[in-house]
Amino acid sequence: MALRIVYMGTPDFAVEGLKTLVENGYPPVAVVTMPDKPVGRGHHMQFSPVKQYALSQGLPVLQPERLKDEAFLNELASYKADLQIVTAFRMLPEVVWQMPRLGTFNLHASLLPQYRGAAPINWAIMNGDKESGCTAFFLKHDIDTGDMIMQERLPIGEHEDAGSLHDRLMVMSGRMTLQAVRLIEQCDREGKTVPVTAQPMDGEFRPAPKLFKDNTQIDFSQTAEQIRNFVRGLSPYPAAWCALDIRGQHFDAVKVYRVSKGEGVISVPCQDGVVSIDELQLPGKKRMDAKSLLNGLR
Repeated sequence: MALRIVYMGTPDFAVEGLKTLVENGYPPVAVVTMPDKPVGRGHHMQFSPVKQYALSQGLPVLQPERLKDEAFLNELASYKADLQIVTAFRMLPEVVWQMPRLGTFNLHASLLPQYRGAAPINWAIMNGDKESGCTAFFLKHDIDTGDMIMQERLPIGEHEDAGSLHDRLMVMSGRMTLQAVRLIEQCDREGKTVPVTAQPMDGEFRPAPKLFKDNTQIDFSQTAEQIRNFVRGLSPYPAAWCALDIRGQHFDAVKVYRVSKGEGVISVPCQDGVVSIDELQLPGKKRMDAKSLLNGLR
C-alpha cells in the first residue's frame, strides 16, 4: 500500500519536489501552501507556484492562515498522512509535524548545520562559500536541527549567482525528496528504523536570516571580493543596493546585479582598491549594463 503523503511548500523551489513525487507514482493526498495574496495595482489574487501545480494535477489544496487553527488541524488530520514533507514553507508547530506516524521531513537548501534559516542559497554565495547542497532531515523542536536522512553537496561556480545556484539546487531537491521517500517507505515496509545522522551541535555556525533592505545594502568599506560575493549572492533577487552619484545625479536606491574587481565605466572605491559596477537598475528604470546606462544619461 502506497504511503499517504502530505506535501507542504510555497515557491518555485518547492514545486520540483512535488512534481517529482507525482511523476514517480507518489501523488500526495493533500498539498499545504500559503494563502493567496493580492498583487499589482488591481490587487488580483495570485496563487503560489505550488498551488498552481497542485491544481493542475487535481490535488486537494489547503491554505491555512494559522497553522494552529483548529479547523485546519482537523482537516489535515482527516487525510491520515503517513508522512509529511516540507520544502520552503513556514515553521511548523509541533502539533502539525508530529501528526504523521512516520514523522515530517524537511528538504533544506543548505549543508546543515550551516545556514539554518530563510535564505540559505543567498547567504552561501554572499559569504564566499565554494560549495552548497541540500539536506533532508526529520523535524524536531528547534528549527533546522533534526536528524539528517541524507545530504548532498554541490560546487558553487566562481561567477555563479543566486539565481543559477537556486535552479541547480532545485533539481537536486526534487531527486533527494524522491530518494528520501523511497528510503522511508522501504524501512517502514521492512519494520526498520530510518538510518539518520545527528547534526553536529558544536563549532561556529553561519545563519541565513530573511533578506530585508537593511541587510542587502552594499558596504563599500569591504574588499572588492567581499562586495562581489555579496552582489552575486543577491542577484537577481532581491538584489543588492546602494546609493550612487552618476554623472552629477544622485540616486538613493540603485539595484546592483553584477560587479567586478578593478576600474570600470562606473567605479566605486573599496577597502583594497575599486570595484566596477557592471550591471545595475536605477529606480523606476530597467536593468541594464553600466555602459548602456551611461549612454542613456547623456
